[in-house]
Amino acid sequence: MEMTSNVHAVLAERRHQLILRALRAGGPAAVTDLSEQLGVSPATIRRDLVKLEEDGLLTRVHGGAVVEEGDQPFAEVAEVRVSEKDAIAERAAAMIRDGQSVLLDIGTTAYRLARQLHGRRLTVITSNLVVYEELADDEGIELVLLGGMVRREYRSLVGFLTEDNLRQLHADWLFLGTSGVRPGGQVMDTTVVEVPVKRAMIKAGEKVVLLADAAKFPGHGMAKVCGPEDLDAVVTNAPVDAATQASFQEAGVEVVVAGKVQA
Repeated sequence: MEMTSNVHAVLAERRHQLILRALRAGGPAAVTDLSEQLGVSPATIRRDLVKLEEDGLLTRVHGGAVVEEGDQPFAEVAEVRVSEKDAIAERAAAMIRDGQSVLLDIGTTAYRLARQLHGRRLTVITSNLVVYEELADDEGIELVLLGGMVRREYRSLVGFLTEDNLRQLHADWLFLGTSGVRPGGQVMDTTVVEVPVKRAMIKAGEKVVLLADAAKFPGHGMAKVCGPEDLDAVVTNAPVDAATQASFQEAGVEVVVAGKVQA
C-alpha cells in the first residue's frame, strides 16, 4: 500500500512538472488540451491545477490555467530598454513640482523615475523596494514605504496590508507601470497578485500617469488593471498605434511622447 502511494506521488509530481512546462511554453491552456497532452482524465488535470494554484505556481482561469509571467527577476528586467525607460522617466519627472507627493508603482521604469528625483523636495510613497533603496539616503525626500508581503524576486510589497495602507493615503501623482496596453486602452498586468495593489494606487492618486515604453503596445498580460478612463496621461517613448491612440483620445487621456505631446 505504501509503495503504491509513493508511486502515485511520483506520477503526480511528474504530471505537475509537465503541466507547468506546457503552460510556460504555450501560454494559457484549457483543461481538455492538457488532458490530451498528458493522457489523463480532465478530472485529474483539474485536481492537479487546484494543487498547483495552492502552491502558488499557476493561476486557474475559466476552463484552464496560466502560469504567471510577472516573476522574472527584477535585476533581469532592469537591464532591458534602459535608454527608453530613462527618456520616459525624465519626461515624467518634469511633470512634478517641488512640494508635491508622488506615488511610485513597482517596476523598472518607476525605478528609473526615482533616479530622476534626487535633490527634489518631494514626498515619495512606494511599494517598490528598489525605489526605497534608491531614495533612502536623500534627505530632501520624505519617503513612505508601504507595508505588505515581500515578493523577493521582483522587489515589491503586496497583499492586504499594502492595500490598507493605500486606503489611508492620497498623492498628487501616481506613476503606474504595466505589462501591456490593449488597443482599447486597457492597462494589463501579468501578475495577478499585483493587480489589487495597482487598483488601490489608482484610487489614492489625484493624477494617474501610465509609464509605458513602445514595447508595451500591445505588450502582454492576462489581468486587467484599469481602463483608459482611469488615466490622466500616458508617457511613452514612441507614438502609440492608431487604435490605442483613438481609445485614449476618446477617454481624454493626454499622450506624452518624449519631447512632444499628442492631442
